[in-house]
Amino acid sequence: MTRRSELAPYVRSDDAHSTQERVNRWTEPEWALRYLRDRDTIPHRIDGLEVLVEMLPARVERVLDLGTGDGSTLALVLSARPDAQGVGVDFQEEMLRRARERFAGDDRVDIRAHDLDEPLPEIGTFDLVVSSFAIHHVVPDRQRALYGEVFDRLRPGGMFMNLEHVASRTPELHQAFLDTLGVEDDPSNKLVAVETQLPWFDEIGFVDADCFWKWRELALLAGWKRA
Repeated sequence: MTRRSELAPYVRSDDAHSTQERVNRWTEPEWALRYLRDRDTIPHRIDGLEVLVEMLPARVERVLDLGTGDGSTLALVLSARPDAQGVGVDFQEEMLRRARERFAGDDRVDIRAHDLDEPLPEIGTFDLVVSSFAIHHVVPDRQRALYGEVFDRLRPGGMFMNLEHVASRTPELHQAFLDTLGVEDDPSNKLVAVETQLPWFDEIGFVDADCFWKWRELALLAGWKRA
């Protein structure tokens, strides 16, 4: 029998297809704290972040981090591009508290409360938009709409990178992923396959969009806005 693991926030909500049901346990402080405690035990998560850093544009003046959590991904980007200004958005109060604590006294960073279920606020334009295991918590229709909003906020030549939990192509592959992690499904996850997401990039207007790294249900998707 599959056991309930501390890694459960990473598991999809059904065996074959994503759901449009708006279930999100990230409103629960305990859920967020469990993630913060155990995220580094997710197999190959660091590998994905390494590829994200490797692909960063040479020049970044302003970066937006969607679902910033405690700010760890934003901090990683800013450590690689220290001249950049950063904006991080999240809706979870404990995450926001920790992100603000992380960047206390850092004038480069603005942490804002925002729920990705809602349209992005007017926060200017960016050379780079990143997200790390966050967007899959909103329903697929909203995921695609969010990609369009990201495109609109990118400057010409800007880049979008989404390190994400995606759907397997078959229920059998999904179950193998669960078995590898030793976890059960989580209704907070609304997973969409890479094969579905890449056409979104193309339809919206991104160029050279592709999956640049993948391990089972973890993937790095990226595209550029034409200069």
